[in-house]
Amino acid sequence: MKALRIPILKLHNYLLISIQTEIDDQTAIQFQEDLLDKIHKSGSSGVVIDLTSVEIIDSFIAKVLGDVVTMSDLMGAKVVLTGIQPAVAMTLIDLGIHLKNVPTALNLEQGLIKLYQELGE
Repeated sequence: MKALRIPILKLHNYLLISIQTEIDDQTAIQFQEDLLDKIHKSGSSGVVIDLTSVEIIDSFIAKVLGDVVTMSDLMGAKVVLTGIQPAVAMTLIDLGIHLKNVPTALNLEQGLIKLYQELGE
């Protein structure tokens, strides 16, 4: 089965991702590759990942999400996570994925404002 591709939009020097579907393992890996490639090619300084539509995640998806944040940071792009549902937050903490230095916001709009502040732009 072919992995679904999660759209990655570019807005000025930022990348915006709104995950609108439940994610399977293949889709998560494809997303990780696509995002890192897009950061590399675009030189984006910030990424907003909106998880509003994601109601539940498993341990593998949680790990990939944590890895994406760390890898993006290594490549010079600050990640802001938005719209984290209560069940997703509990799963991340239960699995020991704390994302301590990752800014969060309630929605995409607030996420962009937060990213703007984080980068001092």
